[in-house]
Amino acid sequence: MFPSTPTHLTLSQLRAIAASSPLGRLEALLPHLNLTLDRYDITTPLRKCHFLAQIAHESDGFRTNEEYASGSAYEFRRDLGNTEPGDGRRFKGRGLIQVTGRYNYADCGRALGVDLIRAPQRLADFDLAALSAGWFWERERLNPLADRDDLTTITRRINGGFNGLEDRRNYLLRSKRTFGIG
Repeated sequence: MFPSTPTHLTLSQLRAIAASSPLGRLEALLPHLNLTLDRYDITTPLRKCHFLAQIAHESDGFRTNEEYASGSAYEFRRDLGNTEPGDGRRFKGRGLIQVTGRYNYADCGRALGVDLIRAPQRLADFDLAALSAGWFWERERLNPLADRDDLTTITRRINGGFNGLEDRRNYLLRSKRTFGIG
């Protein structure tokens, strides 16, 4: 679907980063990742490495586009905009970067032109799973941090802390090897 250019991610590169992910999922995700990389200017090798490392961690090695937990822990979390009964489960983490909460779903939906308040499950579809990650990456201004190779600050902006920092670091090292960055 996409021409072979330096900015486009290949299936072999994606497999090298997430070798244990099912091939069919990677194939389905690849065109949406390439669109996202282009749309959000995640086009340098270092930017791609950081982006892919973060979303690989958040999606369990590209195995899921939806948080495994039920979302009940987010029930009535006003900081996330979850003010109605069922909001925690309805707006649990989805997408490759795990967009969470009514506020974030509304913002993401506006940016992508999709009503995610009425159809929150759409965020788990491959197209929106990838685009939502790019949207979040841009909103949090993560490209300059990737340019500085700042894994810890990127992780804190995505996660709010340092959950999974070592896993993210391992994905980053794999990504750098894949893209030939020493």
